[in-house]
Order: sequence, then structure tokens, then C-alpha cells
Amino acid sequence: MKRILFVAALLAFASTAYAQQTYPNRPLRMIVPWPPGQATDLVGRVMAQKLSEVLGQQVVVDNRAGAGGMIGTDVAAKATPDGYTLLAASSGPVTINPLLQKAAYDSERELAPVANVCLSPYLLAVSPQFPPANAREFIALLKASPGKYTFASSGTGATGHLVAEWFNSLAGVQVTHVPYKGAVPALTDVISSRVAYTFETVAATLPHVKAGRLKTYGISLGRSTPIAPGVEPLASIADLPGFDAAAWIGVMVTAGTPKPVVARLAAAVETAMQSQEVKDRLFSVGVDLDYRRPEPFTRYLKEQQTRYKEIIKRGNIRIE
Repeated sequence: MKRILFVAALLAFASTAYAQQTYPNRPLRMIVPWPPGQATDLVGRVMAQKLSEVLGQQVVVDNRAGAGGMIGTDVAAKATPDGYTLLAASSGPVTINPLLQKAAYDSERELAPVANVCLSPYLLAVSPQFPPANAREFIALLKASPGKYTFASSGTGATGHLVAEWFNSLAGVQVTHVPYKGAVPALTDVISSRVAYTFETVAATLPHVKAGRLKTYGISLGRSTPIAPGVEPLASIADLPGFDAAAWIGVMVTAGTPKPVVARLAAAVETAMQSQEVKDRLFSVGVDLDYRRPEPFTRYLKEQQTRYKEIIKRGNIRIE
């Protein structure tokens, strides 16, 4: 009996090892937990197309939208851990949402980082008629009238909301949050001066800045980026050391996926991101390239979770 069990175990090990050596030998799917056209969807499609070439197997995009990205993320978390189900992961459903509401998945235990792909930074934007000429004057104005001014976000608990809360805390200003159902209505009311300011993605905001409908005081990244030429980091121009924030978009798989498979996928993402075509397409989406291997990506996720826990606790932020 022991001999039979030993042989069975040996055969199972050999089968698994062979599968890993020949991976991938069939099509993969990339779950995008957002509707078509959203930033994570656009990035996911760029990566899926290039990974199909690099891996020699088609990577099919599967949109599973709903609940702020949590439905599709749960599907990926519960998938078979064989490397054939990828997740176009992002900061909202992976890092932030589980801190604010009950999730059907444990992102730390049920998902494994493969590689970060890019960052989506935010612009501090106001109406062109708003008086301050620069970020320092903007902060001084808000400080001079505690409770007078308002800021908009695409929703309570959205990444942009938390970025704004962090900025407000560092700047020492007292303002009122006005949540909207999406970036479009939030930006519309900032343009019309119904709300004083907002932090919204470069992709959503920069076209309005270029058209003169908004002006920006700076970017949330701790460095300059070519996706927002001429826009300086708020950390330096507003004297807010350490302020460095952005939504992230990367690739994850179900936890328990064999390490050689994860390594193969990480290498494939790295190869894909060396392509000028991919760089150009991601640039056109309005995101900043930021490749991180599994280990650095894992550390980054932990840092992000710690930061947002502090922001949520300090601001007593809740989703009713």
C-alpha cells in the first residue's frame, strides 16, 4: 500500500513539474474587474495583447465588473492556482476597499503579486478662476479660512479621496469632503466652482487643464513624470516632504500558483514592458510606467496598505 501511495505521489509530482516546464500550453484569461474603457481595463488589454505574443498563448480579457472591482477580484482570488487566470489588479479592490468594507476575499492570503505595471498619479485641480497662483498660496488660503472650502472626489473611499485626505492632513487644512458618483460629475462641479478643488487622475484631469477649463497646482507623485509635462510634484513645490501617492495597476494570480509559473509570468511582463509599442500605448492611457518584480511589488503593497490604514483611521472614513 505504501509503495502504491509513493508511486502515486511521485507521478503527481512529475505531472506538476512537467506542467510547469511546459507552461503555458493553453490560452490564459485576464480578469479585469472593471467595465471596458476604465483605466485598469485599458492597461489590462495592452498587457494581454503583448503577453499573448511573449508567452505564445492567447491571453483573453474577461471583464467582471461590479462592486468597485471587488466582484472580479474575488473571481480571480478563488480561481485554480495554476497560472492560467491572471488579474488586472489595482489599488482600489486589492488595497483600499477591504479596509473600508467586508470583502469576500482576503487579498493578502488569496492573491499573489506577479508584477506592478504602472502608476496613475493625481493632479490637484481647481477652477481657473480660483485666486491662488501656486500651491503654497493655495494652502495658505485654505489655512486662513478653516472649514470654508470643499473638495470633491469620485466617491467616499476612492483612491483620489484618500490621496486628498493625506494631502489635507500634511498641509494642515480643514476642509469639507463632497463625494460624487464618479470623476466626471466631480470634475464638472470643480470646473463650475461649486467645489473648490479635487485630486483626480492625470488621465481624467489633464485634458481639462490643456483646454483651460481647469488649472493644476501640482502632481501627487514624488517626482515629475512625462505624462504631465511641466507639472511639478506637490511634495517639493508645496513643501510637503514624503507626499508621494498614486493608484497602482499590476498583474496578480491566485495564491498558491507555483513559484516557477509566477516567475515565468513576471519575466513575460518585464519583456512586454520593454516594448516601445507597450510604452507608447500606456503613455497614451495617462499612466506612469512602474515595473516591479514579485518581491518589490509585495513590499510596495504592504507599504500601501499601512499608509491607507493610517489615512482611513485619521480621517475616520467610513462607507455608509
